[in-house]
Amino acid sequence: MDKKEMAEVVRRMMAAPSCCAEARAAGQRWLDALGKADEATEARSLIAELEADLVPIDGLIAFMGSEEGATLFGAEKAKEFEAHGREIKAKGAKYCDCGACSAALEVLDHRDVLLK
Repeated sequence: MDKKEMAEVVRRMMAAPSCCAEARAAGQRWLDALGKADEATEARSLIAELEADLVPIDGLIAFMGSEEGATLFGAEKAKEFEAHGREIKAKGAKYCDCGACSAALEVLDHRDVLLK
């Protein structure tokens, strides 16, 4: 993976409805810094943000099974997300597989590209 491909992954993450505002902002700062003096600083900032935001599968299951999850997503949708989390955990998933988390994991798995 090169930086051009990484930029596409970051854009995909930012476009995901599940991407939080902080990750979206960190991604945009990194994209804006590409080829500039502050690129490495923004790369480290993006990595730190994604490490903090990536949702472990057990956290997803617990949140979706909570009253807060039901309030945020609606009881039926939260139950669907919880069941999905249990299903992918049984298949070995360690993290949420939403669009934002999947892309964030891809970025983190190739963090060396960001830090070049």
